Amino acid sequence: MTSANRPSLGVGLIGYAFMGAAHSQAWRTAPHFFDLPLRPELTALAGRNAAAVTDAAQRLGWKSTETDWRRVIERDDVGLVDVCTPGDTHAEIAIAALEAGKHVLCEKPLANTVAEAEAMADAAAKAAAQGVRSMVGFTYRRVPAIGLARKLVSDGRIGDIRHVRAQYLQDWIADPAAPMSWRLEKDKAGSGALGDIGAHIVDLTQHITGQTLTGVSGLMETFVKERPLPTETGKLGGVGGAETGAVTVDDAALFLGRFSGGALASFEATRFALGRKNAIRIEVNGSAGSLAFDFEDMNVLEFFDGGEPAESAGFRRILVTEPMHPYVGAWWPAGHGLGYEHGFTHQVVDLVTAIAAGEDPTPSFADGLQVQRVLDAVERSAANNSAFTEI
Repeated sequence: MTSANRPSLGVGLIGYAFMGAAHSQAWRTAPHFFDLPLRPELTALAGRNAAAVTDAAQRLGWKSTETDWRRVIERDDVGLVDVCTPGDTHAEIAIAALEAGKHVLCEKPLANTVAEAEAMADAAAKAAAQGVRSMVGFTYRRVPAIGLARKLVSDGRIGDIRHVRAQYLQDWIADPAAPMSWRLEKDKAGSGALGDIGAHIVDLTQHITGQTLTGVSGLMETFVKERPLPTETGKLGGVGGAETGAVTVDDAALFLGRFSGGALASFEATRFALGRKNAIRIEVNGSAGSLAFDFEDMNVLEFFDGGEPAESAGFRRILVTEPMHPYVGAWWPAGHGLGYEHGFTHQVVDLVTAIAAGEDPTPSFADGLQVQRVLDAVERSAANNSAFTEI
């Protein structure tokens, strides 16, 4: 069967900014490089500003637009709803879509609170019983080097896991003059660095190890507590009486953790690490070896084999671009690296494949709920002077 003759999957995307653009590219690209069982169609793009969403649809390749997300869910030509909005709307949109029989892809973190995430996971479980699928968008799982790391751990190549250390370092708001945005408002974002980027390393470490975090001890800090607000002209207020807004989320979060298999872990998530733009760093030490990954060199996985003689032992640099590596065979010849956007494409591939097979994709809303519980425990621990908090 040719691609044109395969059943179509109408996609409705809610939100068209940074994540909306990344998801749009993935929906456009996936069927051109991967042999998908369903043919994704970029059916409808939704946003509140009619002019802006129309412009975005033309740039990103969407057939039509809506200014109310509810209209997307009502459309018969939409079979999947992709939620790329701030966290405060995830639960309402995703639950409504699932109850209407639409498959759902929802950006991370799943929700702003544990209660919202529980309601979403419950709705997803009920929908799954009716053949309706859902997935949360932890796209870094789809980096080929991360896939290889998970396989090496699963194959026992590093033995029993003893230590996990993870960092996600950015610097985009280190300047106190950087403007307010929804990501700095707790009622919209849920949390700051903790939820925005800390959620990724929580999910990645649980994914790689195949274990869950069972308890944490955390610290959180907001370094810049007031920021300039944009004016009606789009210019920012300055010092000397200019209007500012209160930052109500964390700028940085650090926490210790314990995994279900007994391993000890450390986590750091900050948007104040000057010079670090999008540095995800993960190292896993086991009884038989170690793994290390740095997203700023994302096509590489470092592997230490503890069974080698000391004379020649050392971390081995594995270039994860061979056809047998996860996802890589559909792309370029060996040595021709992939980039940030490819994780979103691989996410589409896995989701569409699972929907066609009648299987529940991962990470599920239940997985997203587990991450949400970790984030909540970190916040509660930090509020209680870093007391160890069970999840």
